[in-house]
Amino acid sequence: MAEFTMELNDEQKEVRDWLHGFAADVIRPAAAEWDEREETPWPVIQEAAKVGIYSLDFYAQQFFDSTGLGIPMAMEELFWGDAGIALSIVGTGLAAVGVLANGTEEQIGTWIPQMYGDQSDVKVAAFCSSEPDAGSDVASMRTRAVYDEAKDEWVINGTKTWATNGGIANVHVVVAVVDPELGSKGHASFIVPPGTPGLTQGQKFKKHGIRASHTAEVVLDGVRVPGSCLLGGKEKLDERLARAREKAKAGGERVKNAAMATFEASRPAVGAMAVGTARAAYEVALEYATTREQFGRPIIDNQGVAFQLADMRTQIDAARLLVWRASWMAVNNRPFTAAEGSMSKLFASETAKKVTAQAIQILGGNGYTREYPVERMHRDSAIYTIFEGTSEIQRLVIARTLAGMPIR
Repeated sequence: MAEFTMELNDEQKEVRDWLHGFAADVIRPAAAEWDEREETPWPVIQEAAKVGIYSLDFYAQQFFDSTGLGIPMAMEELFWGDAGIALSIVGTGLAAVGVLANGTEEQIGTWIPQMYGDQSDVKVAAFCSSEPDAGSDVASMRTRAVYDEAKDEWVINGTKTWATNGGIANVHVVVAVVDPELGSKGHASFIVPPGTPGLTQGQKFKKHGIRASHTAEVVLDGVRVPGSCLLGGKEKLDERLARAREKAKAGGERVKNAAMATFEASRPAVGAMAVGTARAAYEVALEYATTREQFGRPIIDNQGVAFQLADMRTQIDAARLLVWRASWMAVNNRPFTAAEGSMSKLFASETAKKVTAQAIQILGGNGYTREYPVERMHRDSAIYTIFEGTSEIQRLVIARTLAGMPIR
C-alpha cells in the first residue's frame, strides 16, 4: 500500500507538466471557438490521441497509479485548459470506468479499446444512466432489459438522457432494470456494440456551459445485445439478484447497484475537474488584480480584492486535498466510512462555482464579457454541482453514511 503523500514524485511531475503544456498550447487556444460552436472538438481529440493523452494506455497508467494521484492530477490539468474540451477528451472514461467496475477481464479487454479507437480513427464512448424521470432517483429507472433465453440475448427498451457522447459514441454502456421488484438493486449494466439496430440519438441539448461536450438523449427501441454484453456475466447477476431478494425478505442490508459503483469510483475525479476550473479562474483573477490599476495602484492593494484572492486560493487548496485523500483511499481499498468520495466532489464543485463567480467580480465589467475567459469558466463550473450526483445528493450520501443508514 502506498503511503499518503501531498508531494508528486518526479514521474508524476513530468506527466503533470506535459499535460499542462498540452492544455496551454492546444486546448486553451481552441476553447472559445468550440464553446461558441457547441460541437464536439474532434480535431483537439485527434491531437490528444496523437500525443498519447486520449488513449487506453494513458488512462490505465493513471488509473493504476499506486498513489491514487494519477487521475486527479490529469483531470486538474486538462480542465485547467478548458472544461468543455477536456470533458470531450475524458468523457469516454466514465464508460470505461463502468466496464472496469462491473465487467469481466474478457469484457474489459474487448470493449475498452473499442471505446477509444486509434490515432488515425478516434472513437468515443457513452455511459447512459440518467433518464427523463430518473436522475438522482435511480430507483425510478424505467429502461428495461429482458433476457431472451432461446437466443441468449438481452432486449433493451427505454430512453436515457444527459448522456455525454450519447448517440455519437462507438460503444454505449447502458444501465437498465432487470428486476423491477428490487428497485435500484435490480439494475445491471450492458454494452451496446457499435451499429446495434434500435439505438438512436434523441434530443441534443444546448447547454449553459461545457458546450464543447456533446450531451444528448439516447433512445433504445428493441435493442438486442448478446448475452456476453451483460457486464459481469449472467451467473454473477443471478447470484447478486438472489442475495438482494433474500436481504429484501430479511428487511435489511443494502446492495450496491451497478450505476452507484461507477459513480462512487468517479466522484473524486469530478472533484479534480472542478479544482482545475477553479484554479484557472483564480489565476486569471490574480494576474488581473496585480496588473489592473485604479486610483494609482494595482487593485490587489485593496483589501477587499486581496482577501477574496486569499479565500479563493485557500478553498482551492483545501478542495485538492480532499480529492487527493479520496483518490488515495480508493486506490488502496480504504472504505469511505464518512463518504469521503462524496465529500471531495461536494466541496470541490461548490468551490468552483464560488471561485469563478469571485473571479468575475474581481475583473468587474471585463469579467462579464467574452473577451476574458472567466465568464465561460463560471458557466462551465455550474455543471460540477449537478452531474454525477448533485450537491444535495452528496450531502444526503454523507449524512446517511455518518448515520449508518442505507444509501438508495
